[in-house]
Amino acid sequence: QVQLVESGGGLVQSGGSLRLSCEASGRIVGINDMAWYRQAPGKQRERVARWHSGGTTTLADSVKDRFTINMDNARNTVYLQMNSLKPNDTAVYYCNANIREQNHAWQNYWGQGTQVTVSS
Repeated sequence: QVQLVESGGGLVQSGGSLRLSCEASGRIVGINDMAWYRQAPGKQRERVARWHSGGTTTLADSVKDRFTINMDNARNTVYLQMNSLKPNDTAVYYCNANIREQNHAWQNYWGQGTQVTVSS
């Protein structure tokens, strides 16, 4: 069974930095893409960043100059480096991935979420 485990959330002051990690585990034979979403209270979940196995990365306009996404293929781990954090970055951040497990078709998976709180 594939699992996505996030870590790295926490409380930080405005202007600070955090790095989130999401490790995919299981009998993985392929990862098509991994992405970070976030959901603030009372708001819809939105995609923040995405890494694709073809080598492309995309970032939401709201974070483009402050966040970066990187993938460590050897560790099946995607990182979200968040700099110059603002109070409106406060949200639960979720990892999402399209993964093929041994003897299974491609499936979409979600992590459990990690809270990021930015104080003003």
